[in-house]
Amino acid sequence: MVNKINSVLKEVLESKNVPPENLKQIDIVLKKFLSDFKEKLKSLKIDADVFVGGSAAKGTMIKKNDYDIDIFVRFDKRYKNGEFATLTKKVLDKMGGKFEVVHGSRDYFKIQISDRLFFEVIPVKKVKSPKEADNITDLSYLHVNYIRKKVKSKKILDEIKLAKAFCYANGCYGAESYIRGFSGYGLELLIHHYGSFLKMARELAKVGKEKVVIDTEKFYKNKNVVLMDLNESKLGSPIILIDPTYKTRNVLAALSEETFGEFQKDLKSFLKNPSAADFERADTEVEFAKAEKVAKKKKYDFVLLESATGKQEGDVAGSKLLKFYNHLSEEVKRFFDIKNCGFEYSGKQSARFFFSVKKKSDILICGPSAEDAANVKRFRAKHKAAFVKGKRVYAKQKVNFSLKEFLGKWKKENGKRMKEMSVSNLSLMS
Repeated sequence: MVNKINSVLKEVLESKNVPPENLKQIDIVLKKFLSDFKEKLKSLKIDADVFVGGSAAKGTMIKKNDYDIDIFVRFDKRYKNGEFATLTKKVLDKMGGKFEVVHGSRDYFKIQISDRLFFEVIPVKKVKSPKEADNITDLSYLHVNYIRKKVKSKKILDEIKLAKAFCYANGCYGAESYIRGFSGYGLELLIHHYGSFLKMARELAKVGKEKVVIDTEKFYKNKNVVLMDLNESKLGSPIILIDPTYKTRNVLAALSEETFGEFQKDLKSFLKNPSAADFERADTEVEFAKAEKVAKKKKYDFVLLESATGKQEGDVAGSKLLKFYNHLSEEVKRFFDIKNCGFEYSGKQSARFFFSVKKKSDILICGPSAEDAANVKRFRAKHKAAFVKGKRVYAKQKVNFSLKEFLGKWKKENGKRMKEMSVSNLSLMS
């Protein structure tokens, strides 16, 4: 089995390495952009320096359809937080060309260089110590330097690429709130800790309910001290990964139990039957079609839906649409047993999701207190077969409608609720 796994990993690595010609082209365009940007900074007499961050800076980029290069602009401390984005925009305006403002805790800028290449220009505060940071992005320079210092061998860099490719393929790459998975920096630190993707896979696949605590720089005496000293808000994730550049930060604080659980299933599947397909992102169209085929075979109700929002694409839109999907799931569960479901955010301002369900024969409706005569009378008028159990009145309701009928009625009756959740449209696709 070990030989098979190693053979698969070798094949995957060859397929996930960014082609040299692509790297060369990115490097040429990036150098030109950085040169122009620095020149404009100087002409505007803005005290800031520029550095490349993310995978591009650390040598851990993997082959994907689109490439995002993080460019950080480090502003001197004499500037105020609110000036960072304004000054960055001023430089980009002077450079000419189109760019998109991405709003967040601190605005940043996205520039489309080509069909497959994007630069994200991110203003940050120049800090010497993590305690001086006002925003998590202010720590990026420290993170880049740490990985460059600690991860120098090609072997470990390749292992990081495997980890990133696996997580990307299985939908758990990213700390965004609609993913709640592993950040790139988090995966780099995990591989640095375990030494290889395979060792990490074996160790994390067998994790139970007890939290994993990783403190590479040994800031704390033991695991119990970490759990006692760290802020409770940073202890919610199944893995507590102490930031080696900032001892009070959990790098994987965004990782949810649900995402980690799915990740473990994927790891176990790979370890049991290793395949290069485990590192390839599934085609959503194909996956949804498979789900529909299985539903029809088992005679379940199946619907494919699309929802849209007017919120800014990215973390904001994705979070809103996921929250709506979760809410609608709970509504569906009132009348149907969900046998299968899935959600896919487009990356823009829409998402598609499906439900495969089996209709419940009936549901129990909880009515008023048996002592509330006026409301009991109204309840009995609506539900002829109402009955008293304990101190409340109940009634059974037959589920004599399909999932499509339920959703059609739900949409008509919940327009206000959808608007409150920032959802502008809900369409039945299948």
